[in-house]
Amino acid sequence: MADGNNVALAAAREEIRSIPLERLDPSVAERFRDDTHWAVFERLRDEAPVHYTAASRFGPFWSVTRFQDIMEVDTNAGAFSSARGVGIGDIDSAFPLPMFIASDPPKHDAQRKVVSPIVAPANLMNLEPIIRERAGRILDALPIGETFDWVDRVSVELTTQMLATLFDFPFEERRKLTHWSNVALTGLRDEASRQEMRECTDYFQRLWDERAAAPPAHDLISMLAHGESTRDMPREEFMGNLILLIVGGNDTTRNSMSGSVLALHQHPTEYDKLRADPSLLASMVPEVIRWQSPVAHMRRNAVTDIDFHGHTIRAGEKVVMWYVSGNRDERVIDNPNAFIIDRERPRQHLSFGFGIHRCVGNRLAEMQLRVVWEEILKRFPVIEVVGEPVRAKSCLVREYSELPVRISRRH
Repeated sequence: MADGNNVALAAAREEIRSIPLERLDPSVAERFRDDTHWAVFERLRDEAPVHYTAASRFGPFWSVTRFQDIMEVDTNAGAFSSARGVGIGDIDSAFPLPMFIASDPPKHDAQRKVVSPIVAPANLMNLEPIIRERAGRILDALPIGETFDWVDRVSVELTTQMLATLFDFPFEERRKLTHWSNVALTGLRDEASRQEMRECTDYFQRLWDERAAAPPAHDLISMLAHGESTRDMPREEFMGNLILLIVGGNDTTRNSMSGSVLALHQHPTEYDKLRADPSLLASMVPEVIRWQSPVAHMRRNAVTDIDFHGHTIRAGEKVVMWYVSGNRDERVIDNPNAFIIDRERPRQHLSFGFGIHRCVGNRLAEMQLRVVWEEILKRFPVIEVVGEPVRAKSCLVREYSELPVRISRRH
């Protein structure tokens, strides 16, 4: 499987070199589906680290592809605004879902502060035994000697159970959360997906009304319903923030969980290291998140005309930070395409962002990944990937739809 990927990537490099630089579009979703997007970013980092795409299905945009340049944009909220959206696609004016990630201070800071206690260190300590018990139950139910889909049986199930706990959502209906997350990521461009979101909004409105009428509790809906800066949000903004928390708590963690299995399969010497020394999980977890780069990009808009490394970015123009490229920047990270579980600086990555928009749930994501692998190592000598992963056609979230695996035996 790895050899096949290398052949496809080599062919992609040839194709990319033949495209005039001014016509190069790093947002082509098919390349992410085929896992050949790396060739685009290798060329951009080398030849045009600040690059303008004049025509794409998302309209014109600037790309920033080197590690340090991405950090420069991400940590300068005064010059690069989030208020017009954080994905490369524009907000659908017919179905807007305002959310605090797509806002600037002071509104962003006030709303983020409302939900941040859910991932405070003390609460993470309370959540860890719950995650461990559930992970163990899920792993113990896996078939031995049969092919099954790791994405559905483990990654989606464990992260969805965690989401249901964070929202105090009806547990038996938890898969609705996964479904609504998937619908939201399609961009709500058709009436069917918009109707799904209306049903989602109606469902959460009932939960909101119940929590608002009850004393404050330690779940995300109650926090929003009672928070000083969030309790009077319009319905659309309430829904936007819930979708943000669903997607943020679901897609990134589950895809890192699936990516970890694939990474170890493709790097068997690292798997040997891990089995010999499970304490390496401490550095393997951030290395998984770097190698996977679950969120491929985030977008800002220039507040005023700005000179950025020799290029004039005009006020209002889109600036896309390609985390997926910065995490493979040879100028900053040694041997970046390799998966190395005992890297000297494993937390040197961009996957959680920097500055005021740094992922609020980053420690929870790391804890879930660590705990599930602690429980895997207790049970299974090896998880073997037995077919090609199926990836989503998206330049925003690097998502696995399927990952066929087999476990030959238990310890």
